[in-house]
Amino acid sequence: MEEKLIYNAEIADLGLFIDNTLIISDLHIGYEQSLNREGIMVPRFQYKMILKRLHEILKRYNVTRVIVNGDLKHEFGRITRQEWMEAKNFIEFLQENFDEVILIKGNHDNFTKFIAEKSDLAVYETYSLGNYIIMHGDKITDDIMTKDNSTIIIGHEHPCIGIRNGERLEKIKCFLKGTYKEKNLIVMPSFNFVTEGSDILHEKPLSPFLKNRSKEEFEVYGVENFEVLYFGKIKDILAVKDKFY
Repeated sequence: MEEKLIYNAEIADLGLFIDNTLIISDLHIGYEQSLNREGIMVPRFQYKMILKRLHEILKRYNVTRVIVNGDLKHEFGRITRQEWMEAKNFIEFLQENFDEVILIKGNHDNFTKFIAEKSDLAVYETYSLGNYIIMHGDKITDDIMTKDNSTIIIGHEHPCIGIRNGERLEKIKCFLKGTYKEKNLIVMPSFNFVTEGSDILHEKPLSPFLKNRSKEEFEVYGVENFEVLYFGKIKDILAVKDKFY
């Protein structure tokens, strides 16, 4: 069980399980329609995949509350027809399957509050859960270091790790375990099935919690279909990579 725990939060597929609460992040509902407008023909499959994975999590864990840690929808400046319908249906699904639904604002959620209001839900900037404070991670609030919570949980980064297999680069979604100043820090992968995310070994970080600082001491927990793959620290992965490639 220890390899599934990050600061006592249990890895539950692409989510975290804490005290009967499931935390998921970065769904980006409507992403396929955005890609279609750019000329990238992607079928609209993600919504069904999200529901399928959540059903599987509900079978395995006794969850009564769910927290969506930002970027429920994809478009920045508007709500597309796909986003409105799927996000509205998704919130209804959550309300039918969980006793409590908490939505946290991400940088793609400028209009999510209008969808949430239809279901009598608020959208929070941050949410405290025992020793954890949950926030999207696109910005650092002024009061973050004054709060009593010892562990910060963020999304936004969409971390994955690129593993080379011959000429092919396989990407695996992952959690990152590290620190931010005096606080523990957990970085969550996206609950998104259109893309794997940003390769922590080859791409620059997005979140201000990770920018302008060394990532080498962060530990990497890869996840594939509920299986947790512990890769060790980024510096050790890079040392092996440099040796063989």
